[in-house]
Amino acid sequence: MFRSLALAAVLLGAAVAHTPVFAQATSANRVQVQMDRDAFLSMVRWDEMTGNWVLKDGMAMPAGIKSRAEVMAMTEEFLKMHRWDETQSTWIPNVKPRDMSTLTREQVRMETVRFLMTHRYDEHNDQWVSKFNKP
Repeated sequence: MFRSLALAAVLLGAAVAHTPVFAQATSANRVQVQMDRDAFLSMVRWDEMTGNWVLKDGMAMPAGIKSRAEVMAMTEEFLKMHRWDETQSTWIPNVKPRDMSTLTREQVRMETVRFLMTHRYDEHNDQWVSKFNKP
């Protein structure tokens, strides 16, 4: 019994000794990571209020990325062209665009919240898509 335990310990030790050990990254990779970090930190800052990284003031958005204002304008355009039908629990297209200024602030807020609950922004295609449509 003792011999079998000793043999098992030796075999286990040999198996562990022959497993590949992943060393630290090469210096070329480390230099690249440091350059990427420095480039990132030169463009963004940590915002304590939102708990997120945000672009520094005066920094241009990367190419192909819509600004927050453009995305919000797309949301407002959707809300002008659609209304929420409570009986069907779905968005119904309007025959003509509605004047959002005629709605109360509470109505606009509720429709915006409902829109954000039912849609997500697809950055790859630069458009709002329904959360309920299958990709």
